[in-house]
Amino acid sequence: QVQLVESGGGLVQAGGSLRLSCAASRNTASSTYMGWYRQAPGKQREAVASITSGGTTNYADSVKGRFTISRDNAKNTMYLQMNSLKPEDTAVYYCKATLGLLAYWGQGTQVTVSS
Repeated sequence: QVQLVESGGGLVQAGGSLRLSCAASRNTASSTYMGWYRQAPGKQREAVASITSGGTTNYADSVKGRFTISRDNAKNTMYLQMNSLKPEDTAVYYCKATLGLLAYWGQGTQVTVSS
């Protein structure tokens, strides 16, 4: 069992930055996949960014060039640096980690971008 806890969300003006963190309760160095997702009101959850155990990253087109995903295996933590935020980035952001055949989700952190 792994608990994931997101933090770093909040209210920011358009053009601003936030850094989200996802702290795991146990070692995640073997996690083959870790990612960030978001869900806006009335919309389906969507993938934002992902990173493999080898460091390969992938981004949704809507955030490319603005968001950066990273992971620190020594700290069992994954990050999402979000720059040049837009009102359409407003959503609850969730982290996900895959360990073996199981996937774990955090409880989410709210990001609100005002225009």
